[in-house]
Amino acid sequence: MTKRTSAKYKIDRRMGENIWGRPKSPVNRRQYGPGQHGQRRKGKVSDFGVQLRAKQKLKGYYGDIREKQFHKIYDEAARRKGDTSENLIGLLESRLDAIVYRAKFVATVFAARQFVNHGHVNVNGVRTNIQSYVCKPGDVIEVREKSKQNVAVIEATQLAERDVPDYIEVDHHKMVATYVRVPGLHDVPYAVQMEPNLVVEFYSR
Repeated sequence: MTKRTSAKYKIDRRMGENIWGRPKSPVNRRQYGPGQHGQRRKGKVSDFGVQLRAKQKLKGYYGDIREKQFHKIYDEAARRKGDTSENLIGLLESRLDAIVYRAKFVATVFAARQFVNHGHVNVNGVRTNIQSYVCKPGDVIEVREKSKQNVAVIEATQLAERDVPDYIEVDHHKMVATYVRVPGLHDVPYAVQMEPNLVVEFYSR
């Protein structure tokens, strides 16, 4: 299960953006940070601060991944051929919890991490409870039979606030999704602008 020491919406308020595009986000009402100093006027942000914010926003978006794990994903992205920032997005979107979220089997990315962790998902017919499991194009992700009638799952598939991206094919009647291809940054339906190039600059210092 995701280890979080604060409410998920504090990530939104800390960033000052509704990063998941959810209608219940408090940023829709209060566009300032949480806590007693949240409304304090902010000074000019340094280059380091801009890079750090981009990293924290991307890390938070995927369920507030732990720093050690996120840095490991970055290292893998840098090791691979091609553009590191595009590789980073591709690796994040290839995670099992991200695909479960994108397929609309659950309402939030935090729920996706818990859903996988509790063993509700099969990958290519095999029960898989590792949130960070990296799927490959062609992999079939299916909600396990006993979980298909879960009310939360059924409600999530009917959410109108987001659509399933074209790099995932989904049959919500059978609760089966196929990971078609690894997406690039411009394929991913982020609700706000993500800047993985700044993340690369942060770790390249």
